[in-house]
Amino acid sequence: MERIILFDGVCNLCNNSVQFIIKRDSIGLFKFASLQSETGQSLLKKHGLNNDLKSFVLLENDKFHIKSSAALRVCSKLGKAWPLLSILRFLPPFSRDFLYDIVANNRYKWFGKKESCMLPLPEWRERFLD
Repeated sequence: MERIILFDGVCNLCNNSVQFIIKRDSIGLFKFASLQSETGQSLLKKHGLNNDLKSFVLLENDKFHIKSSAALRVCSKLGKAWPLLSILRFLPPFSRDFLYDIVANNRYKWFGKKESCMLPLPEWRERFLD
């Protein structure tokens, strides 16, 4: 099963989240591409998603998940206690996404922004699609 995470490549919170996932995904389930990259834009277009999407996106075998649904699906595949968070999937998406949107809309103000997308460490390079 192919799992691709699309993330905001200039967002410090998003970049730290990618690093967090990589460190806990010891078997390499997830691949990554920034939303701003050619690969990211192509995947968004292919799945009929807005190309200026301000969300974390998980593509699993040509099905997409966004916002809190994507984050919780990722947590369900990580090691240690992180899968326990997937119980939150039973909450209605509008309530989960309300909190998600507050963080997403303030992420640059609260966590900062880079001038360009992050460069992965050499040992992580094969996990990035662009």
